[in-house]
Amino acid sequence: MIRISWALIAQHVDEWTGTDLDQGVAVLESRVREAVDTIGLKPEAVEHWHTDFLTPVVDSLRTDGAAALARGESWTKAAGPFLASATHIGTTD
Repeated sequence: MIRISWALIAQHVDEWTGTDLDQGVAVLESRVREAVDTIGLKPEAVEHWHTDFLTPVVDSLRTDGAAALARGESWTKAAGPFLASATHIGTTD
C-alpha cells in the first residue's frame, strides 16, 4: 500500500491510500486543482499556482517518487506553499 499526502499551506490537507501510484497521482492532482480553483484567486494566479507549484510536484512524483517507492524509500517534494509525500504503509496481503 502507498500513502500519498499533501498540504497547501493554511488551506488544505488531504491524502490518498491505495496500490496504484498512477491513480494516486491523478487523485492528488485533481483534488489540489479543485482546492486551488475554489480559494478565490484571480485566474492568472490560479494558472501560476498550477504551473509553478502543482506541475513540478506531480512530475517529480511520477518520476523521482515512483523510483524512490520502487526502491522501498519515501519521497517528499515541496514547491512554494505546496508539500507532498509518498511512502509505503504496508502490504495488501
